[in-house]
Amino acid sequence: MSAHEEETDEIAGALRRRLGLNRRQFLAATTGVTAVAAMSAVGPLASAAYASPDGDQERGKGHGHGHQDALVPEAKRGIILYTVRDVVSRDPAMNLPAGFRRVFEELSRIGYKQVEFAGYRQHANAEGGADLETVEGARLLRRWLDDNGLKAQGNHGFIPSSWPLTQADLDRFKRTLEIANILGMEHVGTGSDPTNSAYKADWDLAAQKWNGLGALASAAGLKLYTHNHDAAYSFLLDEGPLDELGRPTRSSGVRKLEYFLEITNRRDVYLELDIYWAHVAQYKHREYVAHNGKTRTDIFDPLKLVKQNDKRFPLFHAKDGKSSATANGYDMVPFGTGDIDYQAFFSKLDIEKRHNPMYEQDNAPGGTAEPGRSLQYADLSYQNLSALRRH
Repeated sequence: MSAHEEETDEIAGALRRRLGLNRRQFLAATTGVTAVAAMSAVGPLASAAYASPDGDQERGKGHGHGHQDALVPEAKRGIILYTVRDVVSRDPAMNLPAGFRRVFEELSRIGYKQVEFAGYRQHANAEGGADLETVEGARLLRRWLDDNGLKAQGNHGFIPSSWPLTQADLDRFKRTLEIANILGMEHVGTGSDPTNSAYKADWDLAAQKWNGLGALASAAGLKLYTHNHDAAYSFLLDEGPLDELGRPTRSSGVRKLEYFLEITNRRDVYLELDIYWAHVAQYKHREYVAHNGKTRTDIFDPLKLVKQNDKRFPLFHAKDGKSSATANGYDMVPFGTGDIDYQAFFSKLDIEKRHNPMYEQDNAPGGTAEPGRSLQYADLSYQNLSALRRH
């Protein structure tokens, strides 16, 4: 074995031990990372190999990880807590990290600086109790965030279903804004589309509601956002022959969220781009039937959409996918181990000034067989996010 190969093997082994993975799990988790990127001293996985067992070395700095040319600055490296929801909801009696406080400690140790909530519930036996969606609970969460050097950037939470608002929905939404401010957030939102409809009239109504809610959020010093999967990037039904209910059956070629951006107030309504699902949309939603009945092709370009509406995408979900023969065209994998070209995507944007990428992986939890997997993937993904460089 050459000296370079010995060094490569040593770095890989150190990372594997650091993450608590056996050799099979390590190889599976890092599939798709090139040998040079994974194993060189400046590659995605290098800093973990040099970190102390206690994690007391500052992550993302030193040993080839100078931060001046990082595509995602250290202060912008975030994670949505849905990725580690198994840890948040776990019973502390299992003698494993459990609950929000321990999750914050672990994420801070890894190096994350930002978190996005996916609700405020945890296991009933965790410190603070099950439901922290109260003023008192928010103050407790804020203290834990501050203790661990973490900033809350948003939450997938309550959006009223009524419009005009009922008094009950208005009161609850105001409490949502109050809690967000206690937590120090800049954004507040939801994990759902403004509407699940394909029809223009329903998007018009949704825009009225979001403009109203967005104005309330802006008055509270917050940006209201919607997070979307691929369906929201499919084509709007807005013209052509009407069906038996008087609804249009064909499309002008505009996509639902493109239309939503056009008709909502740019000062009050924002979006969170899930980059994985945007690439799924690029794969799935390529054709529409025009007003004359002809099928037309239009390939979605997520980067173009963001650049045209740069200030309206303050948040990203940095979720990776490996190309597959599935209906979505991709399978979710740890960040940096898939086929989505984040180097090219982020290099065309000013992440430092405009955007906050949150690592997400829906399938990170490993269940009872691998109870530590979501935090292991969070660690691995942090290293790969940190390693992206300007060219």
